[in-house]
Amino acid sequence: MAEQDRRGRIARRVTLELADGSVVNLGIGMPTLVANYLPPGVAIILQSENGFLGLGPEPSPEEADKDLVNAGGKPVTILPGGAFFDSAMSFAIIRGGHVDATVLGALEVDEKGNLANWMVPGRRVPGMGGAMDLVVGAKRVIVAMEHVNRDGSPKIVRECTLPLTAKGEVDLIVTDLAVIEVRQDGLQLLEIAADTTVEAVLAATGVPLSVPAGGVPVFGA
Repeated sequence: MAEQDRRGRIARRVTLELADGSVVNLGIGMPTLVANYLPPGVAIILQSENGFLGLGPEPSPEEADKDLVNAGGKPVTILPGGAFFDSAMSFAIIRGGHVDATVLGALEVDEKGNLANWMVPGRRVPGMGGAMDLVVGAKRVIVAMEHVNRDGSPKIVRECTLPLTAKGEVDLIVTDLAVIEVRQDGLQLLEIAADTTVEAVLAATGVPLSVPAGGVPVFGA
């Protein structure tokens, strides 16, 4: 499957986790695609840590406004009733527990719900951004990422080896192959993609997964 199709599949599946009327922060990169796949009848309030509430879908190139960008610098739209404010207010919303869910990318997630998503040692990065605040302040943390690295190595591991963003804060992992819930006793396989198998998902995961005895539903059909 092409990368664009994999990313779209992940974003579409994430939308099913977002309740109508909830306040949601979409992290930089793949998570921003979620705004393009919201099903009819579901209206969520998108928050961006650089000072927005009420972001809309990604604009066409003709509609893009260089002065209206999200925290990653990508052009966005603003819906009627949207609001603009400074970073102090934005992080007061996050730290005050007013964000219902945040959707973030990841470099690694482990069986304890630990998250590494901001730094690879030896590479220059601009900084952690708002990730540390978001994973602690949001009521629910959803990781949206491809299941394996480009070399085929797992991104879901027994223990993170990269610098952590947060400990024990991830609630759900949505990948191009599976939906996995983080529980106190380990990782639970909830769903698999329509074009894969339970065996393939287990083989691509760096830690054992609990598999329901009655079978695993599919998504992305």
